[in-house]
Amino acid sequence: MDSETPVRLPVIDFSKPDLKPGSPEWDFVRAEVRQALKEFGCFEAKSDKVPVQTRKGIFGALEELFELPLETKLRNRSEMPFHGYVGQYPDVPLFESMGIDDANIMENVNSLTNNLWPQGNQTFSKTIQSFSEILSELDGTIRRMVLESFGLEKYMDEHMNSTNYLLRVMKYKGPQTSETKIGLNAHTDNSVVTILLQNQVEGLEVQTKDGQWINVKPSLDSFIAMIGDSLHAWTNGRLYSAYHRVMMTGEVARYSAGLFSIPKGGYIIKAPEELVDEEHPLLFKPFDHVEFIRFFYTEAAQRVQSTLKTYCGV
Repeated sequence: MDSETPVRLPVIDFSKPDLKPGSPEWDFVRAEVRQALKEFGCFEAKSDKVPVQTRKGIFGALEELFELPLETKLRNRSEMPFHGYVGQYPDVPLFESMGIDDANIMENVNSLTNNLWPQGNQTFSKTIQSFSEILSELDGTIRRMVLESFGLEKYMDEHMNSTNYLLRVMKYKGPQTSETKIGLNAHTDNSVVTILLQNQVEGLEVQTKDGQWINVKPSLDSFIAMIGDSLHAWTNGRLYSAYHRVMMTGEVARYSAGLFSIPKGGYIIKAPEELVDEEHPLLFKPFDHVEFIRFFYTEAAQRVQSTLKTYCGV
């Protein structure tokens, strides 16, 4: 590759009409997914499953949500870090977010909606739920492809039933300057898989294995799919969990919505014996994701390069 050519994330098309398990198209896309997650830990996923009106609707819903008064947004509380309202952090003043557990289930979305809008807001609820349901289907496809690519179909039911979903919606205020400011510090996700939709305000950057930062500019009909530390550990390091960050310039706010598949509390993440051998020795001890999250947000954890390795590395 020409040294002047900027590195781009792989683009994988999930819109193929014959993309069904067992088909040649499925096998081709599955190989692309495996390679992209091995090399980059993420890729741009093209999909026609979300209509244009739904895309517009989700960003309209996010603007409406974040325009609520702070005291209203603070009603979204959770015992789990980053599952409720997050904002007012001095080190990332441009960032605020809201979490909705299992937002693919209408009852859960309605619970939040009625908390924030006592008079009701069915348009918001329907938009959030339908969007989350579509993304959960893409999450399931990606995870099925990953397990199939390693020949681990026998773990499929256990793996798919081991997670819940968290929809995290985010706003990054424009810094009102041409100087680049931090929107969100560099980090890896703790999830199994993250699927992200963003408006057309740039800012997301992904770090390659050699330390280069890529500016991510997805098209209007695509998402960013990436794996988190949980799948990185489960695959015994065979797939890469990429550091990423948000860097902001200008005056326009950036909105994004990410669906995270999260291991359930009490479920032990453990690499299958098929992925451990002399060439690939065990990298991580078995761990409970909830306990790992509690450690992740301690002051000690914030001072280390890799929280996962520090917590359960062999």
